[in-house]
Amino acid sequence: MAFTTGGGGSAMSEINVTPLVDVMLVLLIIFMVTAPVASKQIQIDLPQPTRNPPPQPVDPPEPIRLRIDAGGSLYWNNSPLPRTALEPSLRVESIRDPQPMLEIETNADAQYQTLADVLATAKNTGMKKIGFVDTM
Repeated sequence: MAFTTGGGGSAMSEINVTPLVDVMLVLLIIFMVTAPVASKQIQIDLPQPTRNPPPQPVDPPEPIRLRIDAGGSLYWNNSPLPRTALEPSLRVESIRDPQPMLEIETNADAQYQTLADVLATAKNTGMKKIGFVDTM
């Protein structure tokens, strides 16, 4: 829509910015009112600097490889181990700091009762890190 002035008959080339300024002022007022409501404090517990640096982590000890073969024989790191020596050996290892990982490897043909006895003995002696090794 073209507006004409007085009697010139030519189109007016200026934009009426009054509605644009009105809209911008309304938006400015809305943002000024809502900005304090939208910002709230978040409690963050940041780490505090200490005077004493933390101790260097100790390398974990070599894991203990306990193998149960098909006949129910036990092997401690590929050395034969009598069943009567299992509990004292695990008790000695359980008091080490840091405690080594007990990796149990069983033959597919081994009896479940043998594995259950070994796990119960390991738990009763205080072994905390017990893992199973897949032989496939």
